[in-house]
Amino acid sequence: MSQLLSVVGKLRQEYKSRTPAKLKVVDAYLAYVLLTGIVQFGYCCLVGTFPFNSFLSGFISTVSSFVLAVCLRLQVNPENKVHFLGISPERGFADFIFAHIILHIVVVNFIG
Repeated sequence: MSQLLSVVGKLRQEYKSRTPAKLKVVDAYLAYVLLTGIVQFGYCCLVGTFPFNSFLSGFISTVSSFVLAVCLRLQVNPENKVHFLGISPERGFADFIFAHIILHIVVVNFIG
């Protein structure tokens, strides 16, 4: 147990010292979206899925938002510059916003 705590402490210390602020913001957004999906799924299990389209569109929205944010994190991470030549962090963020707009248009149309 003490080894696990030391590994977690070391991971936390490295994360605080080596991760840029932009990535920490994206990570906070990822945690928020993940918790939102967990709450939606828990609500579905406890209460039911009466308006099924509403539950399905909300859950698909959270999963898709999580995937888009992971893609943004990959593009903004300075260590991945080699894989995203010609794509600036600003362009990655603009693509993220555009994809979110399209996603939410589809979600609102699916709700009915």
